[in-house]
Formats: sequence, structure tokens, C-alpha cells
Amino acid sequence: MNKKIIMVAVALVGLGLIFFGASRLYKSQESQKLSFIAQENFEVFVRDYSPKLGSLKPKVYLVEFLDPECESCREFYPMVKMLLSEFEGQLQLVVRYAPFHGNSEFVIKVLEAARKQNRYWEALETLFHNQPQWGSHHHPRPELVWQFLPESGVNVDQIRADMTSPEFEKIIAQDMADARTLGVRATPSFFVNGRPLEQFGYEPLRKLIKEEVDRLENN
Repeated sequence: MNKKIIMVAVALVGLGLIFFGASRLYKSQESQKLSFIAQENFEVFVRDYSPKLGSLKPKVYLVEFLDPECESCREFYPMVKMLLSEFEGQLQLVVRYAPFHGNSEFVIKVLEAARKQNRYWEALETLFHNQPQWGSHHHPRPELVWQFLPESGVNVDQIRADMTSPEFEKIIAQDMADARTLGVRATPSFFVNGRPLEQFGYEPLRKLIKEEVDRLENN
């Protein structure tokens, strides 16, 4: 009886090791695949129209698929700014959209209209700051966006007029198509020079950026 138990235990351990190994191999292959896509089809990650912040000639592209109504995106944004400061001159943030929440497309159009006034980042920070009021998942009130927008210094009437532009629909559609290509299923999702962030968190993201900076400096 004991011999049978031992044999079953050994078999289970073996299966566990096989599964673990296969899982790591799959993640490695996916990472290599995405790096290949980054080299061969850079536009899947960085579109000409995408909002960009940081170095104008970066060594490292930090691509973030975000949703302005996403609570985690709001919480992570100050950390992204810390990374831009730490790797100043080496890092560029590229914003892509993955509107998974109900009012996200509306807010994205507001942000893009604010960009026409060169107030994109101010509007993004204002809306993130006030997100608990307008974007509560229990009781969303997107109409409050108009109340908070003046804090970013925009012309609100112009925002209302500009946000109806069909070009914004095209931007959202293209970003969502690229998100599907890259397997983005949640926000925020990060890619560093095409390498996906596999373990979510500030330190893993910082480590991934540092690895890319060091690799490129040593080549």
C-alpha cells in the first residue's frame, strides 16, 4: 500500500514538473515571439498617432495599454512617471488604448480632443485624479467629466466639438486590433521594447526596463 502511495506521489510530482516546465517554455516562446513582432512590425506597438511622453530618441519604448476608467491604471500612473524620471533621456512612454469599461471610449475621445489643445497629459492626470467620482464601478457618472476638465486648462466647449471627430473612432479601433494581436486582456498591460511584463508590479517593470537599458548600452 505504501509503495503504491509513493508511486502515485512520484507521478504527481513528475507531472507538476512537466507542467511547470511547459508553462515556462510557453512564456519564453511568447516573449520571444513578441520581441520578434517588435522588430518586424514596430507599428503594432507604436503607432504614429500614439501619445508619447519622455525621451524623443529613446533606447527603450515603454508601451502601456490603458483604460482611463481602469482603477489600476490610475494607481500605476504615478509609478510610470517615476520610471520616466529615473530613466530620463532613455525611456519613452507610448500610450495605447484598451477600453474595456463602459465609459472608456467616451473619455478617450475627450482626451484626444484635449490633445488638439496640447493638453493631453494635463487632461489625463485630471481625469485620473477625479476618477473615483466620475468612474466609480458601482455608480459611474461620466457626466462629471465636464465638471473636472477645466482643472486641466482646456477649452471645454472646444472639447465637446472636437471629440465627435471620426478619426478618434479609427484610433480606438486600431488600438483594439493591436491589443488583440498582442494578447492584451487587461489594463494596464506593459511592453518594454516588445517584451511583455509577465509579473505585474512596479519592481518587475523597473527591472525589465533596466535590463533593456543595460543590454543596449553593452551592445
